Order: sequence, then C-alpha cells, then structure tokens
Amino acid sequence: MDWGSVAGLLLALAGIVVGQALEGGELSSLIQPAAFIIVVVGTLGAVLLQSGLSLFLRGVRMGLWVFLPPSDRLRDIKRDVVSWSVTARREGLLSLERQLDSVRDPYVAKGLRLIVDGVDPFKLREILDVEISDFESRQRLAVKVWESAGGYSPTVGILGAVLGLIHVMENLSDPSRLGSGIAVAFVATIYGVGLANLVFLPIGAKLRSMVNREIVKREMIADVFCAIATGENPRIIEERMTTY
Repeated sequence: MDWGSVAGLLLALAGIVVGQALEGGELSSLIQPAAFIIVVVGTLGAVLLQSGLSLFLRGVRMGLWVFLPPSDRLRDIKRDVVSWSVTARREGLLSLERQLDSVRDPYVAKGLRLIVDGVDPFKLREILDVEISDFESRQRLAVKVWESAGGYSPTVGILGAVLGLIHVMENLSDPSRLGSGIAVAFVATIYGVGLANLVFLPIGAKLRSMVNREIVKREMIADVFCAIATGENPRIIEERMTTY
C-alpha cells in the first residue's frame, strides 16, 4: 500500500471539508446526489466514448497502481543479471537456458531466451526496443484515460451548473424550490473542478511517472542483455545497471 497516496487524497478532501466548516457552511450542502451523478456519470461516459471499453477498463485497473503499486524488483533483477553475466562468461551463453524456468517477467524471459538462442546483439536490441515501444504505447493510452477524465470533468461540471440554473429559472414562481436548484448548480461545478484537480489529474500524473520508470527499467534490461550477448565484463555490466 502506498500510504503517501492515501494520505494525499485524504488531505485534499480534508482541506475542502475544513475550509467549508471555517466559512460557516454545512457539510450537507456539499452533498448533492444530482450534481454527483451529472459530473461522474457524464465524465465516465465521455471517457468511455473516447477510449473504448477495453482501454477504459485497462485504465481503471491501472489506477489501482496509485495505491497498490506493482513491485519493480530492481534489486532482484540486478542480482540475477549480474549472476547471469558471470555464468555466461564462464560457461557460455547456452548455460543460461536453465535459468529460463525461474524467470517470471515475460520481458526478461524473452530477452534471456534471445541470448540463449544466440541472436546477434544488435538484432536482440532491436527486438527488445520494439517490445519497449509497444509497451509504452499501450500503457500511455491507458494513462490517457485518467488524463482525459481530468479534462472532461470541469466541463461536465459546468453543464451541471447550467442544468441547475435552468431548473431555477423554471421554478421562479416557486421560491421553495430555488435553493435546491442553485445548490446543484454550484456544487456540480465544485465536483467537476475538484475531481479533475484532486483525483483524476494527480492519478494520471503519477501513473505517467510510474510508466516512465518501467520504461527506463526495460531499457536498462535491454542494454545489459546486449552486453551479456557480447561477452562484456560482469563488473562493467553491474556498474552500468547502477548508473541506471
């Protein structure tokens, strides 16, 4: 669990609630189911229309990374790669074949299999670079789901505000119904802007940084695998990974 992300979300919400209380307002005035439905459902619909169902679901699942980040296992990968480089230098590249069954990461397993198959180092790097490009494209599209939600949410909030004002104008003859319409109008704007700047955009930015980190990790793996294939000194390989 990433407690920093949990604390950040709670702190953002607490700032709004405490600020509302200090201004003398009631917490209940911020709870408007109609405004919530307009903003949340409208934003989800717009994002789904843009992304499609499969990409939308992938983006939602990726959002869990903010609070439950996947393990990057950098230390384990560094230890394994250094061990593989020593083994390959002493016993040859074919000796790495027995390590394939113990590798869980499909990308690492593919690179190791290419080394065992004796693929030319330049061709190996080309293949792994294509894998990196494909991974980057897919992940960035999933991150775009959250960034798009952050873009649509304020606009949908404005739509909610306009709908609330229309409701007010329709009931000018009934003063008892004016308050609820005005509340929906203003609270819808708060929901739209608040969700965009406190939830959607921060999640998108954090996911983007996590994807960048994973890309750098894969570039490192491709680099050191090429070094292993060319028979480079294990100490140099270890130093190269430390630099990454």
